[in-house]
Amino acid sequence: MSESKNRKLVVVQLSGGNDYLNCVIPYTNPEYIDNRPNVRIRQEDVIPIDDRYGFNPSMGPIKELYDDGKVAIVHGVGYPVPNRSHFRSMDIWHTSEPTKVGDEGWLGQAVREMHPDGDNVVAAVNFGAALPRALVAKNAPAASVSDLASYGLLSHMDSDSQRDEALEAFRHMYTHAIGSGPVMDFLSQTGLDALRGSDILSSVPERYSSNVEYASNGFAQRIRDAAQVLTADIGTRICYTQHGSFDTHTNEVKLLNTLWGHIAGGIYDLYTDLKEHDASEDVLILVFSEFGRRVKDNGNGTDHGSGGVSFLIGDGVDGGHYGEYPSLAPDKLVEGDLAFNLDFRSLYTEILEDWLEVDPRPIVKGEYEKIGALKV
Repeated sequence: MSESKNRKLVVVQLSGGNDYLNCVIPYTNPEYIDNRPNVRIRQEDVIPIDDRYGFNPSMGPIKELYDDGKVAIVHGVGYPVPNRSHFRSMDIWHTSEPTKVGDEGWLGQAVREMHPDGDNVVAAVNFGAALPRALVAKNAPAASVSDLASYGLLSHMDSDSQRDEALEAFRHMYTHAIGSGPVMDFLSQTGLDALRGSDILSSVPERYSSNVEYASNGFAQRIRDAAQVLTADIGTRICYTQHGSFDTHTNEVKLLNTLWGHIAGGIYDLYTDLKEHDASEDVLILVFSEFGRRVKDNGNGTDHGSGGVSFLIGDGVDGGHYGEYPSLAPDKLVEGDLAFNLDFRSLYTEILEDWLEVDPRPIVKGEYEKIGALKV
């Protein structure tokens, strides 16, 4: 693993609740078969990991990385007193606050610790329309980009000279507003950060070249944009994106096949791209979802559950299984759901301390045992 101490994190959020049981499949377990008479992956379609578990058939690219020792499967991830609301559960993951509504994101706090002066306006970049709460924290600038190729403030202006003139007017206005009071200071600094971030990020695509051909789906395009930023050496430490919806109440088998086809292909291409640019040693990929699905299917899909699965992917990972796959025995379920047996804050603790080199305790609000999946 690289000793550069400038390691980067890519977070892939599976929005909607990824079905653990049809993702990492206990395909020889009779209770899986009994509970999923309609919504299960047939044994002949499973990509075997061993004689007990296997990947969804659309996760072939992940299996390739797993066979190379680049994938840690983190089992039974969740938190006490599970919440089956998408919004509340995702908020818990974003703020690392299971018992109350948090006001700052775990990654935003990490950015602030890494750059206490707020001098790196592209330390964190979200690839999507809205900034996730995970990246929101006071004095922690973060950029949100829908399409890197067309990114830039006032890019709709046809004339470069008109655009430059307008941007200069904004810079002048923001600069002179600083010192007018706390609200204007905040707005002005935010405006200046946006201008600086736009200037930096809009220059990235022209400096990028790659032999990797990404797919045409939305996730592949966003993850390609992340590759451009990560290989541009502009100081970005965290890239964030999401894909979904994994809220598969109906038509699950087909939908999950498509969704994981996008995710698995995009992550494989990202890793290959980073490898081509000699950048893979410094990049860790975290894949998570807000919760799993119920053990018993509903006839055509699955409903909201609790315990789920996460993945850590990259050269810095000691591949394999971490934690225990929750029992499917009826007396071990929590209201019909898989019971979590690994607090997600253990996962965060390891990423923050061992990868980003940030003190995790103020962020996760306590001490949590690491899972041991990173090479340190």
